[in-house]
Amino acid sequence: MDFLDILLKKRNGQKLTKQQIEYFVKGVTESTIPDYQISSFLMAVYFQSLDIEETAQLTLAMAKSGEMLDLSNIEGFKTDKHSTGGVADTTTLILAPLVASVGVPVVKMSGRGLGFSGGTIDKLESIPHFQTEVTQKQALQWAKQSNIVIMGQSKNLTPADQKLYALRDVTATVESIPLIASSIMSKKIASGADGIVLDVKCGNGAFMKTLEQAQQLGKCMADMGRHVGRKVTVVISSMSQPLGNNIGNRLEVIEAIETLKGNVKGDLLEVSITLGAYMLLQANKVQTVQQGKQLLLQNIENGKGLLKFEELLKQQYGDSNIIYDYSILALSDFKLCLKAQQQGYISAMDTETIGRASQQTGAGRKQKTDSIDFGAGIIMKKRIGDSVQKGEVIAEIYSSNEQKCQSALELLQYAVTIADTPPISTPLILDIIS
Repeated sequence: MDFLDILLKKRNGQKLTKQQIEYFVKGVTESTIPDYQISSFLMAVYFQSLDIEETAQLTLAMAKSGEMLDLSNIEGFKTDKHSTGGVADTTTLILAPLVASVGVPVVKMSGRGLGFSGGTIDKLESIPHFQTEVTQKQALQWAKQSNIVIMGQSKNLTPADQKLYALRDVTATVESIPLIASSIMSKKIASGADGIVLDVKCGNGAFMKTLEQAQQLGKCMADMGRHVGRKVTVVISSMSQPLGNNIGNRLEVIEAIETLKGNVKGDLLEVSITLGAYMLLQANKVQTVQQGKQLLLQNIENGKGLLKFEELLKQQYGDSNIIYDYSILALSDFKLCLKAQQQGYISAMDTETIGRASQQTGAGRKQKTDSIDFGAGIIMKKRIGDSVQKGEVIAEIYSSNEQKCQSALELLQYAVTIADTPPISTPLILDIIS
């Protein structure tokens, strides 16, 4: 098979066969196709797209390009969750122990963050001694005992996607819906779950800025799930402001614990229990989403969710005392406050700029090689619709030095809009696709 023929075929908008797609992925994995030809293929896909069958074949081929986690020895319906990323999105640390506390196994591979703040693995590694590098044998053993494992992605998980992801970033092909969908779904399929709930963020703090874009991606991934024999539900949620109030690794761990203690209400809790309810629905633990929400809220009230989180910490060698003593999760030394310049109502937030401000504190990375300041970040004291008085604190900024705090403060000043009248409220959950 000649790859040039495949390249020409896609350039001309023709449909590729399963064998041609598998040949391409094999060539990417084994480096037998040069980068300049792979880049040309990505650009051809960007302009000509892939239909759902081609996208499903690409997804499966990428999933099989490396190790695949076999969860068949774990009893029950195994479910997983993925978010397209946002600001103060701490849902995994809340819903994973909650769902596991109901008896549904959650074996989750997560990654480190590149951008506004750390990913799930960074947040967990901000907990003293927590181990995220877990062997498959250990993960399966723990999952059988506790129904929950959260671990870093295997270095040999979807190697084809790792190569394509890097090239998409430098060839202006990141926005291609089939390439985004196949990248996300290949990792989820390789992780071995029977069902997947996807949280597609939409708004000024998300990759998908419009509802139409988010729906297009969501429909593509839901259709793909059907093609590859997985249950897939897509929840499209708003990212018009940070999901939680805490932005930064240790700060987000603290907010997750407070949520499991029943002390945090609002958007973060609502998205967490919505995603969790769909996970329970997929596993046939409940008959309706509302029943799922009620069951998860019940396990917050009775403490079962918090106990499962504590079990996760002890299982993976983390310091479980953090649940009762937040001083163990020390914050960075320097602190500045953003104060309101006028009286009024918080009418809008530029969530992307708030995310960039958290990155300035050291809570996130600009490059993969950057180190993270686990104690850095921002606490938002106000949300859209809240009233403020002149001089009232809107946000607290933490960093390891004053200059970083000041840089973050300068960004935040332009990220929060205060108006004389309260804004019209907008929905948090924008659409459900299954």
